[in-house]
Amino acid sequence: MHRRDVWGDDPEEREAEAFVEGLPDDALTPAHRWHHHSVFVPFKVVGAFISRNAKRVAVTVLGLVVVLAGILMLVLPGPGMVTIIAGLAILATEYVWAERLLAVAKVRAARAKDAAMDRVRGRSGR
Repeated sequence: MHRRDVWGDDPEEREAEAFVEGLPDDALTPAHRWHHHSVFVPFKVVGAFISRNAKRVAVTVLGLVVVLAGILMLVLPGPGMVTIIAGLAILATEYVWAERLLAVAKVRAARAKDAAMDRVRGRSGR
């Protein structure tokens, strides 16, 4: 089993030669524009990284905030378990581990609901 199968968040590896061969011919010629200067390369790399990963960062931050709010609601007034499940659902859009935790949380929530309903039915039947 590969690590990617467990965590689901490793990027696929690509061969550099295949990538360069896929570029148009004019992409490899040196350009004499100011924004192609080697000083700007680190900024362009960081910008490309942010643009590729902006959705993942946003989902991670939002999901963690919702999960933390749900944890706080376990001791404060509010629907703590529902909020935690909602946060895990947000995180599950990007992470396999969150998807697995969400499945476990759904099973435990169903068991808790069934146990509560059995108690209510047992008391009203007396």
